[in-house]
Amino acid sequence: WLVVDRKVYDVSEFSKRHPGGSRVISHYAGQDATDAFLAFHNDRSLVQKYLKSLLIGELAPDQPSFEANKKKSLLEDFRELRCTIEKMGLLRPNYFFFFLIFLHLLVLEAAAWLVLWYFGISLLPFLAGMVFFTTAQIQMGWFQHDLGHCSVFRRPRWNHLLQMVVINVLKGMPASWWNHLHNQHHAKPNCFRKDPDLNMHPLLFSLGKSLSVEVWKSRFNDRKLECDIYKIYN
Repeated sequence: WLVVDRKVYDVSEFSKRHPGGSRVISHYAGQDATDAFLAFHNDRSLVQKYLKSLLIGELAPDQPSFEANKKKSLLEDFRELRCTIEKMGLLRPNYFFFFLIFLHLLVLEAAAWLVLWYFGISLLPFLAGMVFFTTAQIQMGWFQHDLGHCSVFRRPRWNHLLQMVVINVLKGMPASWWNHLHNQHHAKPNCFRKDPDLNMHPLLFSLGKSLSVEVWKSRFNDRKLECDIYKIYN
């Protein structure tokens, strides 16, 4: 069960068919998902037909419609800010700008190969080609990022099609893999065990002293609880 705009929905079965994947929607089980829902669904009318069949009730008048670990006043400020930004039209994409972005990426990619083809693989042409190619690849990563967020075209399908061209064909990476991880990141940014960007090897990466202490405490408490349960039943 989760809450969207004070309405309670049972998504137990629907999560298996959720276009964004079951994991990203399960991160909000038992929580208010209003802000995440609004951020991920541009076409509200499209998803309303799915919501109607999942509706099971509404929150009681005295029940808060936000997560317990969030500050109400700050949350309301962010919601007001989002409405202001939408009214100002700041989220409307500039097609000409993104066309130039895509064009210059193709030019840089072609230049990298043409330099090697024409001048050979001596040191200077190799370094020049490497600069062109690396710059193009880095910029492609950010361009497909905007496409993955459906921020370029109005229709999500067009965003996903061009994203597959950029990340699958030009970068050699699967768009589905990136979307699966990145959607979870934005659904629960920097939440340990839910944000995949934090799932790094503990021996190779440092997550900061405070997070390390919190993780140690949680694991210690979980282990202590397991021991207590074992003693009770044995």
